[in-house]
Amino acid sequence: MAGGNAIRGSRVGAGPMGEAERGEVAPRVYVAYFCANGHATRPSFAQEPGLVIPDVWDCPRCGLPAGQDEANPPAAPKVEPYKTHLAYVKERRSDADGAQILDEALESLRDRGLIR
Repeated sequence: MAGGNAIRGSRVGAGPMGEAERGEVAPRVYVAYFCANGHATRPSFAQEPGLVIPDVWDCPRCGLPAGQDEANPPAAPKVEPYKTHLAYVKERRSDADGAQILDEALESLRDRGLIR
């Protein structure tokens, strides 16, 4: 005997559901977006008062930004290359500044007797 539980193996929300049980579907607006790689996507938005449709949408295929103008899709964002700590220091300091700081640090170590 299975224990007499009528809904065994079932979960809340399981089973076939139709429009009658879920209610009416909200009216939809489909908007076409085009990316620089030529991909097109048509997301749908619920049509409601005050609806603001975004100008740019991320392409689900390549991740580039997509716009509504097929002839002029938005350009891909510029990606800055990774910079090391030394690269940032070199942007802030000149070679002369670096030599002066090195001389001061070496003099400090000599004064403490840590190097000769």
